Amino acid sequence: MNHQHVGAAEARASEDGAAGPDGLPIDTLCINTIRTLSMDAVQKANSGHPGAPMGLAPVAYTLWQRALCYDPDQPDWPNRDRFVLSNGHASMLLYSLLHLAGVKDAARKGEPLAVRLSDIESFRQLDSKCPGHPEHGVTVGVETTTGPLGQGCGNSVGMAMASQWLAKHFNKPDFKLFDFNVYAICGDGDMMEGVSSEAASLAGHLMLGNLCWIYDSNRITIEGHTDLAFSDDVAERFKGYGWNVEHVGDANDIGRLAQAFETFRKTGSAPTLIVVDSHIGYGAPHKQDTAAAHGEALGVEECRLAKRHYGWPEDAQFLVPDGVREQFDAGVGRRGRKLHAEWSALLKAYRAKYPDLAGQLDQMQSGELPGGWEADLPTFPVDAKGVATRDSGGQAINAIARNYPWMVGGSADLSPSTKTNLTFEAAGSFEADKYGGRNLHFGIREHAMGAVVNGLALCKLRPYGSTFLIFSDYMKPPIRLSALMRLPAIFVFTHDSIGLGEDGPTHQPVEQLLSLRGVPGLITLRPADANETVEAWRVIARLKHQPACLVLTRQALPTFDRKTYAPAKGLAKGAYVMADAKAGAPEVILIGTGSEVQPCVQAYETLRAKGVAARVVSMPSWELFEQQDQAYRDSVLPPTVTARVSVEAASPIGWDRYAGPSGAIIGMRGFGASAPIKDLMNRFGFTPEKVLAAAQQQMARAKDGARGSPTSRAAG
Repeated sequence: MNHQHVGAAEARASEDGAAGPDGLPIDTLCINTIRTLSMDAVQKANSGHPGAPMGLAPVAYTLWQRALCYDPDQPDWPNRDRFVLSNGHASMLLYSLLHLAGVKDAARKGEPLAVRLSDIESFRQLDSKCPGHPEHGVTVGVETTTGPLGQGCGNSVGMAMASQWLAKHFNKPDFKLFDFNVYAICGDGDMMEGVSSEAASLAGHLMLGNLCWIYDSNRITIEGHTDLAFSDDVAERFKGYGWNVEHVGDANDIGRLAQAFETFRKTGSAPTLIVVDSHIGYGAPHKQDTAAAHGEALGVEECRLAKRHYGWPEDAQFLVPDGVREQFDAGVGRRGRKLHAEWSALLKAYRAKYPDLAGQLDQMQSGELPGGWEADLPTFPVDAKGVATRDSGGQAINAIARNYPWMVGGSADLSPSTKTNLTFEAAGSFEADKYGGRNLHFGIREHAMGAVVNGLALCKLRPYGSTFLIFSDYMKPPIRLSALMRLPAIFVFTHDSIGLGEDGPTHQPVEQLLSLRGVPGLITLRPADANETVEAWRVIARLKHQPACLVLTRQALPTFDRKTYAPAKGLAKGAYVMADAKAGAPEVILIGTGSEVQPCVQAYETLRAKGVAARVVSMPSWELFEQQDQAYRDSVLPPTVTARVSVEAASPIGWDRYAGPSGAIIGMRGFGASAPIKDLMNRFGFTPEKVLAAAQQQMARAKDGARGSPTSRAAG
């Protein structure tokens, strides 16, 4: 089986113009069904984007019917072609395709369609399988969550990279298990967003010949014609990226579209861009080629007139004529079932000949960890000088990846600094025509890196991307979408605070931890020493449905004596009592994360020498701590102990949750400065002396029963 050469016969056979039951050519009948379903759904919801589906219906229909290798009965078949609707506002285009192709959802009882006609009729309504923008995990058949423009483009590059990597890792002579293509429809907005340019540049460099973008050039955006702000020669730009470029001058020319898809399938040396000139709101006499067709319902009368133009019953609502579903079944359905059956037979023989690799494939597809994945994780000895957590993190990631064959990743040109390069024998680099490497080189493209990582994760690899914490700002959209899709993607951020020193406030993150902690479902971890870093990786590796951000230092941190202080495995609960009073309740609790645990421990030792019952809590992850039951949380932070000090070289916002309404919060209330680390920590108050003073003030306040003064909360 070879995806590159499937579909030519089907393409020729479908061009005979056979008439459907209503007298229209069957292809036209199917295309107009997509258009009218989209119009009707948006009109009923009085919300949505009808214009793009109306213009793109012939493009999507031709792609699915004549090129896409996809089994609607088994939409999770690992070697299926991927279809990404990057311009996700055109979601009704995708929902119509899923419905008409009969894509199945095994979890739905009765009528097991992923998208029923009733779902389309409840477009954009609460709990509908047809939300406003496509959502992976909500609607079976939706390969990725799209809507924020450009993200689907980046995802598609990750998917194409995954196909190439899987082929190198699993394919054997006479056993071509993986060769899937990736198709993405994108619009003018996608082409304007910078992330698509980053992703396209990377794809061209890597010569991803299995990637095809279809550019819907309708030249209309929300504000009006693209002449207002966009005059790029997109075709020439992509030629400069190293892409092959095809041009289809009329989106309704399905013969030319089929030819362009066939040219893509025969061209394996570079990605392909197919520029398609289309008309937004095609057929709507007053709104075609206008911004009014973009983001609002056409109106009842305009819908009637558009249907008249299509030769459609003007008063029909959500009509699927006889023969339409059958046509899809005879095209994408029949082809997909045949290819899937051949693949399944191939896999059966593969299991017999390569049982170990087949076992890896099963584990990868199910999200299970390989046996022995943590066998080589290091333990670090007590060391007053210690190591930077980026260094211990580098050792940990290499220890895991060595036994985790489908873990791949890299950095935005920063692996020597983030220490995320895989250095063990045969790790190699993923490069053009050398797609088996485990080290990915994203170049200085943080935004695309995040989107590519999501695409890799959607294909069941275990990917990571790394950069400095300050540049997580460039990655917020894909990180957010990773959490929304519940992907086990990994993001490693180093240079985590003002502790990076002389590079100054442009590179010193202050508000970034707060930003990451605000993403629902995202696990953020900031370990305090080398052994906590190892435990953080142990937690991250086990995540199946949550992304994680690991936040690490540039500077060395002491490695704590875990015979004196609590074991680092407490990290798994998000926060734990690291050092405690010998007996009874503590008088004061010192709470720290990352590099600020050390001054907390030093202040604790001073208090302990003075006979004060103090406690140190290491809190590397708010999210993991909140997952624990109330009894555990209260055991770590007893509600009766109100004398508390939190210490973190980052924004203080949110720390009142743990320091309490009258506790002291030592944090950053402004930007940093360019200076050696010692001077910075002194200037901004992250010293044992400042922590000690705050603790003493807190104990005095608690003893007197007085409310904490505003100055008790100010630091940094």
